[in-house]
Amino acid sequence: MTAHENAVQRISIVGTGYVGLSTAVCFASRGYDVIASTRSEDKVHSINAKRAPFHEPGLDEAVRTSIESGHLRAEISRSEAVRQTEVTFLTVGTPERADGTIDLRYVISASEDIGRALKRKNAYHLVVVKSTVTPGTVRGPVKVALEEASGLVAGSDFGLCTNPEFLRQGSAIRDTLHPDRVIIGEYDTRSGQQLANLFEGFYDPAIPILTMSLESAEMVKYASNTFLAMKISYANEMARICEGVPGVDVSKVMAGVGLDERINPRFLNAGAGFGGSCLPKDTKALCKFAEEQGYSAPLLRATLAVNKAQAFHVAQLALSTLGEPRDKKVALLGLAFKPDTDDLREAQSLTVARTLLKAGAHVSAFDPVVKQVSLPGFEELDYPPSTSACLAGAHCCIILTEWEQFKRLTPDDFIQFMATPAVVDARRIFDPHEFGNRLTFLAVGVGRELDVCRTSVRDNEE
Repeated sequence: MTAHENAVQRISIVGTGYVGLSTAVCFASRGYDVIASTRSEDKVHSINAKRAPFHEPGLDEAVRTSIESGHLRAEISRSEAVRQTEVTFLTVGTPERADGTIDLRYVISASEDIGRALKRKNAYHLVVVKSTVTPGTVRGPVKVALEEASGLVAGSDFGLCTNPEFLRQGSAIRDTLHPDRVIIGEYDTRSGQQLANLFEGFYDPAIPILTMSLESAEMVKYASNTFLAMKISYANEMARICEGVPGVDVSKVMAGVGLDERINPRFLNAGAGFGGSCLPKDTKALCKFAEEQGYSAPLLRATLAVNKAQAFHVAQLALSTLGEPRDKKVALLGLAFKPDTDDLREAQSLTVARTLLKAGAHVSAFDPVVKQVSLPGFEELDYPPSTSACLAGAHCCIILTEWEQFKRLTPDDFIQFMATPAVVDARRIFDPHEFGNRLTFLAVGVGRELDVCRTSVRDNEE
């Protein structure tokens, strides 16, 4: 079904980060007229000039085609964006406070702006919160801000829903267009039905749409992200055990575990730990939320503790190859918390780099997209312009982001450029047999001897 076959044709997006801009271009690509509102003049100029304001695969092209088609434009005024549309998606950030709770200032400010715009409208308007907020936020402070600013009543004068997102940075466009499921939290039946009607015209009929209370929908987001974080920490805890057992490779172990249909293999890759804008923040926020309910959430706290320890463990693996680290060079390949993004938020590379610098090592870092770390404490980092320049004269190299160009490196590349060819594979992108036979090679989750495991029993059938 196209936008013209659906009652809702005009959509506004308040916030143009990964979630907001991905949502905007995806609706625009399917014929909806979209106004993306942001307080950043630089972002408005960039979007209207057909350029994505941050790195995300496919986003530049999507912005360009959406602007050229006339279905997308960006502007500063939230009021105009709301007044000229029928549905508003609120997608502003909810950053982490020092105590781990989420900061709602941007959500409340945006809700007040939306409310003031609604006051000037004479038509029913649906407000949909996509920002990640703890249970009770939409029915509580968001609804209060909307009603007080508009003088209207939620449920009768305007609609209110929450619609958590589950997109992954690096595949935001695909995840927006083809989600595993769509969750609608409704304040009232009319609100939920209008949003369901919109999504039924936007998504493939095979994608399940679940409608529930506002609070249940808010909780789905946190429960999903913290479960994924727990799977990663579980894999890393298994990796630490495997490293002490001759003949065990955690990647083979997790491959066997992941074939159990009750578990599945996704998010079972041991490595340097999780980072980014969602998993660490959401796990800490749910811990604090649980604490406010009188529950300590020990499993979530253990998930965070294992993740924090993993980055230090990776740094220690590198230090173990150096002997005396002072004035020795360590090359870091990768800074972004994952490939296909330029996001450094909660990146494990930062903890590794900081630990090595404190130990006295000279640290160089190369990332295909992140060219520099503009944060306090990293002034001593060097940023060579290429992989080979980063490796030149190094005594150890740590793989910290699994960019495709790093996967193509061979033992000869490290032997050729490094002073002492020693590699710590913190993302498990290399074959331990191939590399271990040519140079000093340590990998997360690999014991002192390697398990030679066939991928199919059919190899032995004859």
